Amino acid sequence: MYLITVLGNLLIILAFRSDSRLHTPMYFFLSNLSFADICFTSTTIPKMLVNIQTQSKAITFEGCITQMYFFMLFTGLDNFLLTVMAYDRFVAICHPLHYTVIMHPRLCGLLVLVSWSMVVSLFYGTAFGVYISSAVPHNPHSSAIASVMYTVVTPMLNPFIYSLRNRDIKGALKKMFGVAAKKLSRG
Repeated sequence: MYLITVLGNLLIILAFRSDSRLHTPMYFFLSNLSFADICFTSTTIPKMLVNIQTQSKAITFEGCITQMYFFMLFTGLDNFLLTVMAYDRFVAICHPLHYTVIMHPRLCGLLVLVSWSMVVSLFYGTAFGVYISSAVPHNPHSSAIASVMYTVVTPMLNPFIYSLRNRDIKGALKKMFGVAAKKLSRG
């Protein structure tokens, strides 16, 4: 599932970069979401796979804090990018004639920059979350299942839900793979 997540999201990024017809706000936000999903899953899944392979659940305190910091950072980024994408679709549907004026490249860049900026508040949010969670008893088994759902399954499905069902992305991928196949057949 981790490989599918990384490869699916990487394909979206490559399709966006390779096809100039996809250089619109919607695909710009999708490619940023794909990058954030790759980073999000890469903060926890590799360590989890090592733990499964070695049958060890050990992690250093520094490793845990670092992993939690980046996990919270990319979780917040995902949430903000989804919000920005919702705003983009709102403008496209409710103000179609003004869409290109409202969603100009500078605003799109600013919206992504604001999404990437959730470090200071993530620091305080993480500290608050640790403080609150220590007072509440929880079931480790149900916590583990919930963790797998939002750290592995959701980012794996995002490329399929948001992009790979889209005909523009499919066209860009076909074009990209067609060019690659031609280069291989010549070589």
